[in-house]
Amino acid sequence: MKTKVTKAIFPVAGLGTRFLPATKSVPKEIMTLVDRPLIQYAIDEARAAGIKEFIFVTSRGKGALEDYFDHAPDLEASLRKSGKTDLLETLKETNMDSGAIAYIRQHKALGLGHAVWCARRLIANEPFAVILPDDVIAAEKPCLQQMVEAYEETGGSMVAAMEVAPDKASSYGVLDVAQDKGNTVSVRGMVEKPAPGTAPSNLAVIGRYILSPKVLNNFNKIEKGAGGELQLTDAIAEEINQGRDVHGFRFSGQRFDCGSKAGFLQATVAFALARPELRDELHDYMTQMVSMQNAAQ
Repeated sequence: MKTKVTKAIFPVAGLGTRFLPATKSVPKEIMTLVDRPLIQYAIDEARAAGIKEFIFVTSRGKGALEDYFDHAPDLEASLRKSGKTDLLETLKETNMDSGAIAYIRQHKALGLGHAVWCARRLIANEPFAVILPDDVIAAEKPCLQQMVEAYEETGGSMVAAMEVAPDKASSYGVLDVAQDKGNTVSVRGMVEKPAPGTAPSNLAVIGRYILSPKVLNNFNKIEKGAGGELQLTDAIAEEINQGRDVHGFRFSGQRFDCGSKAGFLQATVAFALARPELRDELHDYMTQMVSMQNAAQ
């Protein structure tokens, strides 16, 4: 019987320099898509997948992120007094039960792999998920939930994957596919940010993972990789070298790269258009803007 996945690591130690000056005082993870911060989308997805323990790998300057998950008694009392029950329920979704959330500091920016490794003592000997809040995935069934259901059949380790244009592959970790089974692929290798023209496929790793605890031991065996950082991709690839199963999972849904300004704006528009109370007004505005631009040309 496979152990259920109930723990998730959220690497949120990055400085968000692409969003300066906003991120000088506001952690990128609580910048909002419409009216919810990025981290709330990640938390909601984790909860839907059955995650019970939430581990945040943070750094200096992330106090506002930690405060976000605290109860706000004064605000709750004010909403209750005003009879704003809908807003009160919305606020409750941001609260975390005592003991459900833990914070680990990453003191040096040594890469995603190092950030995950920092949480090793809280993982112990259980499979665990990793969610990168920068990757926001709009899906009818949340991406991690899709993966958990597939993982129950495959075991091993699993990474979310999507097709990318060949000229974009050098920006990602890329899978070397051994066997394509449709939604899942068995993997015989992984390459982090391959040189242009050398990628083994155009199936790129996206920021959702379900990993064997053995992956954490692999950091003792690998060298610093691309960018002089400890790469999570390399630690997962070591699983293959050790003869253990690694699978890629083609998820259903649309992924937005909210680590970039363009991706963040695209996600904002997409999520706003999905909201009935915003859709018509925003659609009319966008149509008007396009008409004005076309007329100007």
